[in-house]
Amino acid sequence: MDLGNPEFWVALLQIIGVNIVLSGDNAVVIALAARSLPAKQQKQAVIWGSGAAVVMRIILTVVAVELLRLPYLKLVGAALLVWIGIQLLESEEEEQEGGGAAGAGLAAAIRTILIADLVMSLDNVIAVAAAAKGSLTLLILGLVISIPLVIFGSTFLMKLMERWPVIVTIGAALIGWVAGEMAATDPAIRDWVEASAQWLHAIAPGAGAVIVVAIGLWLAKRAEAREEARPVVDLALADQPARVPAAAKLRYLVAVDGSDASARALDRVLEQIARLREPAELHLLNAQPPVHGDVRTFVPEAPIRQFHHDEGARALAPARQKLDRAGTPYVVHIGVGNPAHVIAHYAKDRQCDQIFIGSRGLGGVAGTVLGSVAHELLGLAEVPVVIVR
Repeated sequence: MDLGNPEFWVALLQIIGVNIVLSGDNAVVIALAARSLPAKQQKQAVIWGSGAAVVMRIILTVVAVELLRLPYLKLVGAALLVWIGIQLLESEEEEQEGGGAAGAGLAAAIRTILIADLVMSLDNVIAVAAAAKGSLTLLILGLVISIPLVIFGSTFLMKLMERWPVIVTIGAALIGWVAGEMAATDPAIRDWVEASAQWLHAIAPGAGAVIVVAIGLWLAKRAEAREEARPVVDLALADQPARVPAAAKLRYLVAVDGSDASARALDRVLEQIARLREPAELHLLNAQPPVHGDVRTFVPEAPIRQFHHDEGARALAPARQKLDRAGTPYVVHIGVGNPAHVIAHYAKDRQCDQIFIGSRGLGGVAGTVLGSVAHELLGLAEVPVVIVR
């Protein structure tokens, strides 16, 4: 394929897309492995660890491209891609302790980043090699564009996928599409396809996407049912104010994530408290999504808990500052788990009368399709939920 061929640009976008969607866990490992180091060494660990991982990933992907020229390997690769896409959608957070060894120093952090990237990038390598369709030029260009984007924009990309779960669904469908394309071009069946089943070139990609999304979403629903019975991890804050009116008759829970929407939710509950003129017990809750089980393989439990603690404290800070300035008493909580389940759990456990949560303004079909913690919470909470837009 040459630069003037539209297929070249479609394949390039596929490579960038699968790299972004499949590299989130790698970015978490990089951040956690380096966070215990001094600031200067953190940058060195990220640069050296990521640099070595990039070189290794390019070499592995080039090898994979060559191997996919062999008969039947594209069929095997397509099956693996379908499994990878399904796992991406299921995204079950394994309930296990961190298994990584606690390493001290720059060398240990770089080693963790390198080993983790080697193991966790195999799905990425297979998907990118398939999307490249045998073109080394396309492969290298796609990696050159997407890898820096993942490394330097990893935090933004992860937040984006948390806020818009549909991105992950689109990514899984893209992987299924690439799997279908790859299966239809395997050397072992190429002659038969060209002679008797050219329709497979049109049908196989779409079928792959549908299979991945359908099975993945079905398994995700099953995982969600198991999530309801899973205990919520509660992280206490060292500077917990624990100041609430002794005679409080009403308990309000406000979901806080540091966004403008959650700030509006806090304003709404404060307006209600002022209007009713009754003592109220105000609870601020930040729900942290758990890291994937793959990350826990390489990072000890203590840094993961500290990571959730720091992220939660950062998200709660603006709301706490506002309440402190106003002299309004409150209690803060950080919970780790599926956000909607965490919020519903806290509301029930603290016997709250109402939940206030901000929304990005999507309602009805759009909110359901694109994914929304607020919409999921409506089906879980046992008390009234006020969605503030």
